[in-house]
Amino acid sequence: MTEHTGREVRTEFPTSLGTSSATEIKLLGQDLAGDLMGKVGFGELAFWMVAMRRPTPGEVRVFEAVLVALTDHGFTPTAIAARVTYLSAPDSLQGALAAGLLGGGSRFLGVTEDSGQFLAAALAAHTADGASLPDTDEGWDELALDAIARQRASGKHVPGLGHPNHKDGDPRTPVLIGIAAEEGVRGPHLQLFEAIGRMSERGVGRHLPLNGAGVCGAALADLGLPTEMLRGFALLARCAGLIGQLAEERRTPIANDIYMNVDRGAYYVDPADADSTTS
Repeated sequence: MTEHTGREVRTEFPTSLGTSSATEIKLLGQDLAGDLMGKVGFGELAFWMVAMRRPTPGEVRVFEAVLVALTDHGFTPTAIAARVTYLSAPDSLQGALAAGLLGGGSRFLGVTEDSGQFLAAALAAHTADGASLPDTDEGWDELALDAIARQRASGKHVPGLGHPNHKDGDPRTPVLIGIAAEEGVRGPHLQLFEAIGRMSERGVGRHLPLNGAGVCGAALADLGLPTEMLRGFALLARCAGLIGQLAEERRTPIANDIYMNVDRGAYYVDPADADSTTS
């Protein structure tokens, strides 16, 4: 406490993450300037702040692979919205980032969170009565078919299945699964997700590839991160992509051409047919 005009004034407001004083900044029990800056990577710090535990090197590798995978610099409506807003809004940079994050969060990046929550719920339902998780591919396939059937019976699509461009397989999926396996963190969420991919034709009537947003949700859930926070990590990753798009717009303006040739010519489908396009 310090004295100010005869009454006490608080100069520190500690939280579980840390606090600042006149001479020091504490974060996660560490001195920010002396213990963290230049010694801890941003991905590791983001993980640490949410999980309240320091990740292992293997967990950091998987987590940062997810952040890279979700940067997504493609010509999506998210990028289009950011580019066009950059050209038209008074506070262009702030507006463009907001447009990109809101659009991505509501449409594309929700797949990461939805997949993690769907997989976690399916695993919890299976073990609710004391049943063990499968130890064979056949057992996982059976669990996957049950999870798909329950999801479809509730009138919902299966998150993480399907992609508008990568019809024969998302290139991010096998790579992230391989990294998780190398680091010893390929857990039940990824195993169930892989089985859902194998069983998609039997479960939904057509073969659908596992998409990158879905596999990222499974990987993050296997790292023990709260599933309700998975969209936040996806947004964190997309920020890098958006900033890159905006820098590119400054170098080579193309937003209006993208909008006129891509968005105006988009083919929209009924939500009831979403399983056949993207989930």
